[in-house]
Amino acid sequence: MHVNHILIVEDDISLASGLCRALSSSEVRTESCGSLGEAGRRLAAWEPNDRMPLLLLDVNLPDGNGFAFLKTVKERYDIAVIMLTANDMEMDIVAGLEQGAEDYITKPFSLAVLRARVAAVLKRVAAEEDRPERNDNRIIFGKYDFDFDKMLFLVDSQPVELSKTEQKLLRHFVNNRGVTLGRELLIDRIWSDGAEFVDENALSVAVKRLRDKLSAHSYIKTVYGVGYVWVKEP
Repeated sequence: MHVNHILIVEDDISLASGLCRALSSSEVRTESCGSLGEAGRRLAAWEPNDRMPLLLLDVNLPDGNGFAFLKTVKERYDIAVIMLTANDMEMDIVAGLEQGAEDYITKPFSLAVLRARVAAVLKRVAAEEDRPERNDNRIIFGKYDFDFDKMLFLVDSQPVELSKTEQKLLRHFVNNRGVTLGRELLIDRIWSDGAEFVDENALSVAVKRLRDKLSAHSYIKTVYGVGYVWVKEP
């Protein structure tokens, strides 16, 4: 299960504390800071292998304007932002949305409405992360970047060497994420030039090697008596 992180940038300590309590759950971790400078430092120090937080960003802060910070954040990070502000002027809302904010909530607001809108943004973010980005023979999702044309396979930005058999197997897995592929089908597709002479053990060995090389033990699952599946959610 993914844990969603929400960074609340709000200089009103009482409000920030209330938002942290209201939005925290078993699936959501919240933290707050009261300035743009501190928010910038926390984002810069964010662990690259962890999910980047959703940002709840106040517009008027002691050390600057939230709109300028929003622009910088969107240029540097792949991050969702919801603007929180007392400014309800249409031009402010349009400015925030045009600079990449996912939503814009004006104060005062209902906590129930805020929770619903935060949940909607988190749901969209999760859907985007779960959807592979395709460019012909390049597939990107999560920690993986597979370029079948260039035969370049990256795990957490580190290259991994795959044999031709492993590349064929990987292509079938990632093109059919969430679908159980039978052993006979995989053998036929991967060793199409002579599948009748292939020992079934060869498939088991190829799957094990692929799991190990890609650190994909939580993704490539054995469906006993049937075959294998690359699960969408490890």
